[in-house]
Amino acid sequence: MFSKETYISRRARLRQLVKDGIIIFFGNNNAPANYPTNAYSPFRQDSSFLYYFGQHRDGLAGVIDVDNDKETLVGDDIDIEDIVWSGAVDSVSALAAQVGVANSAQMKELKSICDKALRQKRRIHFLPPYRHDTKIQIMDLLGIHPGQQKEASSPCLIQAVVKMRSTKEPQEIEAIERACAVGYQMHTTAMRLVKAGVTEQYIAGQVDGIARSLAQGNSFATIFSQHGEIMHGNPSRAELQDGRLVLCDAGCELDDYCSDNTRTMPVNGKFTQRQLEIYSIVEACHDYVLEVAKPGVKYADVHFAVCRMMTDRLKELGLMKGDTEEAVRAGAHAMFLPHGLGHMMGMDVHDMEGLGQIYVGFDEETRPNPEQFGTNCLRMGRRLEEGFVVTDEPGIYFIPALIDDWHRSGHCAEFLNFDLLEQYKDFGGIRIEDDVLITKDGCRFLGKERIPYHPQDVEAFMAGN
Repeated sequence: MFSKETYISRRARLRQLVKDGIIIFFGNNNAPANYPTNAYSPFRQDSSFLYYFGQHRDGLAGVIDVDNDKETLVGDDIDIEDIVWSGAVDSVSALAAQVGVANSAQMKELKSICDKALRQKRRIHFLPPYRHDTKIQIMDLLGIHPGQQKEASSPCLIQAVVKMRSTKEPQEIEAIERACAVGYQMHTTAMRLVKAGVTEQYIAGQVDGIARSLAQGNSFATIFSQHGEIMHGNPSRAELQDGRLVLCDAGCELDDYCSDNTRTMPVNGKFTQRQLEIYSIVEACHDYVLEVAKPGVKYADVHFAVCRMMTDRLKELGLMKGDTEEAVRAGAHAMFLPHGLGHMMGMDVHDMEGLGQIYVGFDEETRPNPEQFGTNCLRMGRRLEEGFVVTDEPGIYFIPALIDDWHRSGHCAEFLNFDLLEQYKDFGGIRIEDDVLITKDGCRFLGKERIPYHPQDVEAFMAGN
């Protein structure tokens, strides 16, 4: 939790942006894993509720009456049975005072607040819900069916929240830096443990243990797999095999902010020539972002600049051919890079993605292209601004099913060497990812210690040098 003044200032700014009506932020409830008293742990509060109200307790809601300049923290005090099992917690009124909210109310009073606003035909602003219990609560309060709540959510509130949360305050950047320090420990631990015969599941478990020991936990489910060509490859019980690559995509949450890094390493600690050829392309694309990403530049333009560089280098290896501009325009590069260069990051690892990428990663000037394969997965395209935090995560993947599908249909055949691609079906995939802060004049990586990623550094670290 930041200072009380932080939350007072944020809510004041929000009132200015939204202008009128009533704003409701729904905090999260405990989510049962397999029966009511066995909840998923640790508890995860809603990020936007945290941003404006700062409290981690379950069963809360925050109400901002913009017209009457009144703020209320809503929730029920816990009873003696809860105290027996979980210990004493502050009253709702005390929690409200800690973040500068003057009023508190029991949860049953939220219905009266909503009924009065509806009678007065005042606008009730809420964000798109993503949990089913919240959807039921909104239906009980406002009479909106869960299937219609996304469309009924407030674009005005969404845009205001995105505007505020996109630009990170100095204290937020410091929190991300702390998370990155734990991320460093997670990834370097994986590098030390990687060797033939160890299972993917074992190393992923050690990585997750660091997130749980030194932070609040993982910022997303750890990806650790020798099948790096699978974007979200879950760790399996398979043993690591000599001569293969293994990809680790992992991060943590600390002080409510995230880290997100990816490294790819040779199981035996030494890249083969073929692996090095592909790895060096991803390395160059990753580093190129530092040269071109800065305020005023569209991240979509950075993405396609990387795609052109990747295409040129793949042409040198004979995997692609033809005119680079035409190949990228046709989406031929998506054979190797089927996702976007990166995404916003902050309190959520895909920051604010639940609010809709049309608002978070795009704007009226920059629109997504949902039709083209690869480009349809571009999560961040809008102009960069000082204080944005985005990921830089180019990759090259050899996906057998995709190679077969495009070969069979002849898709982008004028730009791809399918005969040579056949020889790479057993390659896997490579991704290098770091978190980037957009600064006044350019950008920089977050995290004081850099997880080894230059191939000579990876090999030296894995050798214990």
